[in-house]
Formats: sequence, structure tokens, C-alpha cells
Amino acid sequence: MFAKLNLRRSARATEPAAHPTRAADRNAPAPPTAADAGLLLIRLTFGLLMAGHGAQKLFGLFGGQGLTATGKGFAALGFHPGKLFATVGGLSEFLGGLGLAAGLFTPLAAAALIGVMINAMATVTGAHGLWDTDGGVEYSVCITVVALAVAAIGPGRLAADRFLPWGQGGWKEAGFALGLGGVVAAITLSL
Repeated sequence: MFAKLNLRRSARATEPAAHPTRAADRNAPAPPTAADAGLLLIRLTFGLLMAGHGAQKLFGLFGGQGLTATGKGFAALGFHPGKLFATVGGLSEFLGGLGLAAGLFTPLAAAALIGVMINAMATVTGAHGLWDTDGGVEYSVCITVVALAVAAIGPGRLAADRFLPWGQGGWKEAGFALGLGGVVAAITLSL
């Protein structure tokens, strides 16, 4: 016991006195972690691809048909007026994707993507089973789960939301994203 006490004292005696720059370093923000970089990679990949998908509908970019042709496709699915619903769907994908990529208003961006994917599953892919090779829901489920997971985990420290109350993620943020996305999808499907 005496040896343990003596060792503790000798360890304390060898510790350097507080150094002013070390105290300042303790107050500095921690560098981004691998988890922060991983979340950024997920957000950028899914977010920018979804923004591009929305840009196909809205602006005819990246080989898309543009708003007029997309509106006709929406009308054929039973959404009237088709062009209005195509605009809402395209904006949800475009702005939701950009928000997810930037980590800005993350729960709202996730809700936009979740709502669009629920509508896609209910109107286009749901009748074809699970696998995308058969025209199924696989792709839409993946996007929905990733958006919900980012809302739950939070966008990470490499995000615009990092200083905002919802920037840490959590049950409330995930519930908000899933609830709002689901309610808006249900309203859209009922019209």
C-alpha cells in the first residue's frame, strides 16, 4: 500500500506544471473523427445523387426528361395536375438532397427524401417486389433508411447543422423526419 501511494506521489511530481498553450488546446474543438468523415461521405453521396435525381425532373439535367415530360409521367400515375406533383417531387429530391449533402436542416432534408421515397414505393416500385432488377423497392428502401439514419445519428461535425439544436441527431430528429415524411406522403397519396 505504501508503495502504491509513493508511486502516485512520484507520478504527480513528474507531471509538468500547467502550460498556458496546453490550457488553450483543451478548449480548442477536437479534430474531425473517422465517424465524422464517414457521415460526410454518406451525406455527400446520397445527398448529391438525390439532388441530381431531382435536377433530372426539374431541369432536364443529367439525361433527365425535364418538368413537362416528368409531369406527364406523374399524371399517368394518377397525380393531377401532373406538373405540380412533378415539381413537388423534384424539389423534394433536389432540396432534400442538397440539405442532406450540406448537413443543413438535416431532419427536414431527411423528411423530404423519406416522403418522396414512400410515394415512389407506393406508386411505382411496390408492385414489383423487393429487388431493383425487377423494378422493386430496393433502391427506395435504401435511400429511406440512409436518410432516417442520418437524422437519427446526426450529420456529424463536418456539417452546417453542427451548432444547431438538431445537429446532434437523436430520437426526436429521427421521429420528426419519419413522421413528417410519412404524413406528407400519406396526404400526397390521398389526393
